[in-house]
Amino acid sequence: MITTNSRICVVLVIDDLEYGGAQRQAIELANNIDRERFNVHVCTLSDYIPLGSQLRDSEHRLHIVKKKNKVDFTVVPRLARLLKSLNVDIVHSYLFSADIASRLAGRLAGTKVIIGSERSPYSSPKKRHILAYKLTRKCVDLMIANSKTGAQFNSRTYAHPACDYRVVYNGVDTERFRPQSNIVIRKELDIPAEKQVIGIFASFKPAKNHTMLLQAFKKVLYRFPDTQLLLVGDQLVGNIQLGSEMKGTSDYHARMEALIDELGIRDRCSFLGNRDDVERIYSACDITVLSSLHEGTPNVLLESMACGIPVVATNVCDNSYIVKEGQTGFLVELGDDAGMADRLQTLLENDILRQRMGQQARAWVMGEFSITQLVERTESVYLEALGRKRNKCWQDSLFISDTN
Repeated sequence: MITTNSRICVVLVIDDLEYGGAQRQAIELANNIDRERFNVHVCTLSDYIPLGSQLRDSEHRLHIVKKKNKVDFTVVPRLARLLKSLNVDIVHSYLFSADIASRLAGRLAGTKVIIGSERSPYSSPKKRHILAYKLTRKCVDLMIANSKTGAQFNSRTYAHPACDYRVVYNGVDTERFRPQSNIVIRKELDIPAEKQVIGIFASFKPAKNHTMLLQAFKKVLYRFPDTQLLLVGDQLVGNIQLGSEMKGTSDYHARMEALIDELGIRDRCSFLGNRDDVERIYSACDITVLSSLHEGTPNVLLESMACGIPVVATNVCDNSYIVKEGQTGFLVELGDDAGMADRLQTLLENDILRQRMGQQARAWVMGEFSITQLVERTESVYLEALGRKRNKCWQDSLFISDTN
């Protein structure tokens, strides 16, 4: 039983800690949650943990239960032992491998509450993933989705009750991601102060749909031939991501390199790879773009807007809520690279519009998508789930007493 004097122990379980949206949100949650009320640990199923250094007190709160291969069934009992040793009240998982392992390990360890996640609605999940989720859905007490579209997709695809979903949008650190001068970073990147710059912040995987942006950028260059495109991000290297979106990223990267040469825009593209200082890179841009096929809550849109940089994004999932059309940026339909080019050109040619949108974008993020709101909304779900479990136990005890 949880008393008012004890902290609620939570373990966030995730496939890996490489440079990804879910990974960064887990770290932000662990770092900013109320430490007087919650004791939060992070567990990864991979020893590839470049973001691990960003977890405060990581020497005490970061755990690795390495999944050795795709069908490593030992990960479940090993994770269960960790949950038992920490006397965990809540296990909250992110991404496929962690979801399934946490559901089974949580049951095995007798964890009070098991919470799953929906991070990005895929258009065609693998049949074995659908089966695994359906077979384990009764292990889960609540689901946290970072978009309404994702909640609906997950419920429909995996036959999970719609009433068990709670939508908690991602949050962004508005102190770290804030407007700042671009003089120093542009000098470091060897970009003249007067040059116009478009940025895309995205891992090299098919869902990010770089093709659409590259084709739009080619059109932009007809009117603004000196514009530079910054490609921030790299191919994924984690070896336990089983979804189709996480495989073959090196091939995808190579295809994008080939497309750049085919379009003849090599000298206008700069590959920056993964960066720990992305907040500085945003400030080097005049506009950022997200051309994704699907998303949950795109961190890069929130971060860009928090930095006062307007965005152009595809109108998928909940992007129409995240981006206020014509106020914080523009939305274009998926596949409409001509429309994307037109919106980019509109912003490039109008400094006043770009500046006004940037100011409105930051205000919107600070009001709706702060880390404080992410944490408070997640804490509320945790407390609700514990309350539901206590009520169920109380009702069960009354039923047993009545039958006796």
